[in-house]
Amino acid sequence: MLKPRLFLIDATAFCYRAFYAVRGLSTSYGQPTNAIYGFLNILNKIIKDKKPQYLAVCFDVSRKTFRSEKFAEYKAQRQAMPDGLSSQIPIIKEIMAAYRIPVFEQEGFEADDIIATLARKAKEEGLYSTVVSSDKDLLQLVEETVEVFNPQKEESVTYDTEKVREKFGLAPRQIPDLIALSGDAIDNIPKIPGVSEKKAVGLLIEFGSVEELIARAEDIKPDKLKDAVMANIDQIRLNKELACLDNNMHLDFNLGMVKAAEPDYQELFKLFKRLEFKGLLKNLPVSDSQETPGDGTGIEVIDDKVVKGLIKPGDELFLYGNDQSDLAFGCKSLFFKVENIGPNLKAALADSSIKKTGHDLKKIKLALARDGIELEGLFFDTMIAAYLANPSKSDYGLNELAWDYFERSIKPGSITPAAGLELIKKLKPELESQLKEKSLEKLFTGTEMPLVEVLAQMELTGIKLDLKLLKDLSSELEKRLAELIADIYEISGCQFNINSPKQLREVLFEKLKLPVVKKTKTGPSTDEEVLNRLAGKHKLPAALLEYRQLTKLKNTYIDALPELVDDKTGRVHTTFNQTGTETGRLSSSNPNLQNIPVKTDLGRKIRAAVIAFSEDSVLLAFDYSQIELRILAHMSKDEVLLEAFRKGDDIHRKTASLIYDMPEDSISDEMRDTAKRVNFGIIYGLSAYGLSRDLNIPPDQAQGFIDAYFARYPKVKDLIDKEIKQAEEDGFVTTILGRRRYLPEINNKNQNIRMLAQRQAVNTPIQGSASDLIKLAMVDIHNEIKNRKLEGRMILQIHDELVFDVGKAEINEFVRLVRERMEHVLELDVPVRVSIKQGKNWLEMEEIN
Repeated sequence: MLKPRLFLIDATAFCYRAFYAVRGLSTSYGQPTNAIYGFLNILNKIIKDKKPQYLAVCFDVSRKTFRSEKFAEYKAQRQAMPDGLSSQIPIIKEIMAAYRIPVFEQEGFEADDIIATLARKAKEEGLYSTVVSSDKDLLQLVEETVEVFNPQKEESVTYDTEKVREKFGLAPRQIPDLIALSGDAIDNIPKIPGVSEKKAVGLLIEFGSVEELIARAEDIKPDKLKDAVMANIDQIRLNKELACLDNNMHLDFNLGMVKAAEPDYQELFKLFKRLEFKGLLKNLPVSDSQETPGDGTGIEVIDDKVVKGLIKPGDELFLYGNDQSDLAFGCKSLFFKVENIGPNLKAALADSSIKKTGHDLKKIKLALARDGIELEGLFFDTMIAAYLANPSKSDYGLNELAWDYFERSIKPGSITPAAGLELIKKLKPELESQLKEKSLEKLFTGTEMPLVEVLAQMELTGIKLDLKLLKDLSSELEKRLAELIADIYEISGCQFNINSPKQLREVLFEKLKLPVVKKTKTGPSTDEEVLNRLAGKHKLPAALLEYRQLTKLKNTYIDALPELVDDKTGRVHTTFNQTGTETGRLSSSNPNLQNIPVKTDLGRKIRAAVIAFSEDSVLLAFDYSQIELRILAHMSKDEVLLEAFRKGDDIHRKTASLIYDMPEDSISDEMRDTAKRVNFGIIYGLSAYGLSRDLNIPPDQAQGFIDAYFARYPKVKDLIDKEIKQAEEDGFVTTILGRRRYLPEINNKNQNIRMLAQRQAVNTPIQGSASDLIKLAMVDIHNEIKNRKLEGRMILQIHDELVFDVGKAEINEFVRLVRERMEHVLELDVPVRVSIKQGKNWLEMEEIN
């Protein structure tokens, strides 16, 4: 029978490796979590695969140890632990406490010594040990009762005596002798000059140990090697002292301390929620007590007749659920359901004077509308309020908010109607307080809540597609892809799976010998950036880029769109996501209509498939002209920029004239295009390196363009500096309407992370203000359409563009109405301009002057 085994985890080493291997992982409030996440992946793999009966983790405590006292240069080359890592170590120890795994650490000693001592003590207690580490030093512990497991190798490696001998040609006990001769760069143990690892192994095979080697130094051949050893005898002896682990530390130890126990799942749930580890949360078992957030309040089933006396104009009605069948209500102190929604409840739902409060009211409104029931008076949506208060979350589900505000851990999908209503009622005052504290009440009540109804109406209306055009495009694309595949095989000189990164790497870098641009964990990268850079060196990368582009368009749009047509309406009903971006921009999904490419002929042809509803209607498209640059002028108050927009100058030609120091009539189209990229690059915080890559020019020339820009528009630079400073001091930036974006990484000591946050600090106030502007316009236009009882409908919003389906008799009124609202809904210090086009489809449109 196998003896029980103690698993000893070299925690500090794995934390360091995870910190550098997993990049850019942090919580929405800026706490780095890459080391925690990487370490937990290793821990959970061990627990799952090995099912240890006994388990402990071992940490270094400080850099000052008995080794550094013997040899001042020991690990002296290592920098102090980065702040981003040091802030994670205490959290890992908290998590270990929740796992009920003991942590061993001791001043003056390294984790390796602790592991050596625990392995010895375990042996005395009749246990085998598995040391979990990738550190070569620990292989010296390997013997009959001790193995070393490295989980970071591709297929994981377990070192027993034979495996150590196979790898190094030496017995485990000889590892310190090997280090004494060949050194250890990681620990700054110096190698003996002229003694490579191969030569060191040869010496140890011959002499057995460094002590025997020193004693018989005269026997060393050749003389050059003998001289090297004899000249460094003291260093060899010191090196071995440094390499030998101390297995005789004084440590409190008994089997009860390290016996694996059931984790404290409640505490782990809290910690993983705090750290925003959704994947790890899903794997935790959830108890019944966790699933029930309510206080036992039940749902009363009432008849529709009761509704009339229960809900009166001016009351607040709480709603919870997704569709008519599971909809529950709360009014005053009563939670209730109505088995069959009759005239009284229908009237209450349609009465705008009865305030409706719920979670994701758009979803409820859409579900009711499909059953012919109106929902008016949308008053307070806890999902939208939570998004405004903290726009960086990836999930605004009710269970998520229950944790955020009440630390109630609720398993998704387990909220009862009573518990849901109770949560909504309790969340509302909490969120109202947040909105007030952050000066977001006006944005919430004046823009975001009215927008819920606008988006619901757009989703209900849908868009009409030319299915024949899409079918023809699909056939055309099939032929082109077949030709392209044949071309790819001919160019590469072989057939292979074009969609296999592994096979593509072999063709590009082994067969064709193209230069490796960048590497990933699995080998040379074959991503779009790499193929673009290689396209000038060989025909194959360009063909691959076209293949990928066409395949994506075919799969994502041309073949997918017809499948999404609703059988009842004959239209596609995209979902507009109001809580999907940190800048306030809307996004869309199923299908994502905002990502249809317009820079390629094929991408534009997909737009041609979006058509007017009937022969008697047309599509009208209203597009803000250079709105972000106009907002930049407004926010910066730069006189040159303001004057250019007020005079109606071509802003890109104007900028080109300034940065090239040439008259505008001498500016070429190429110069104007460069200036255009500089103009928009400034908004997105583009660096000289980024601009040089974008324009394919030297970095110093790109820096010259940026310097010239700021010299001509000095207040733009002042605005950029001001926004970054505000973010550094307050932790957030704001749009013109007060929308906030929190930037927790703005003071990060890692330059790359900090610079990304700085770019976001510059871009968010501008892009977010543009988003606020079009949202305001959408609300006003929607209300005007209702008030004037117009037949035309808003059907799409694509960033700075609004698309309507309008009857021919209403075209003139719509043009006047939409232009006026889009251009004047928010007055800026520069004129706001809208370009207008009309057509039978979204591609073939003529401009309306």
